[in-house]
Amino acid sequence: MQGFAGFMWLLSIALIIFSGFALFDAAVRREDAYRAADKKTKPFWMIILGLAFVVNLLFPILSFLPIIGLIATIVYMVDVRPAIRALPGGGRSSRGSSSDGPYGPWNGGR
Repeated sequence: MQGFAGFMWLLSIALIIFSGFALFDAAVRREDAYRAADKKTKPFWMIILGLAFVVNLLFPILSFLPIIGLIATIVYMVDVRPAIRALPGGGRSSRGSSSDGPYGPWNGGR
């Protein structure tokens, strides 16, 4: 029985890391990228993924709430994230490079 408890603990930690990564990834994407990819809005996904992260922290893996959070995280990772990453710039917030001029990069686009 102790081996099963250890496995469930590792599975719980893996779910926390997975949902935390998805939450962080959703946070660094631009707001307009969600609309451009036609995948709801950034606040919607931040709330859903934030709830999934908190549920994975608070509830044991054998209850149904972490499973719902896992499904939401998987939907984000296999549907929303690839659609946003396919957009020009990858949907990431860009603050510009040190080689950017007022009309684009000085280094010829490298």
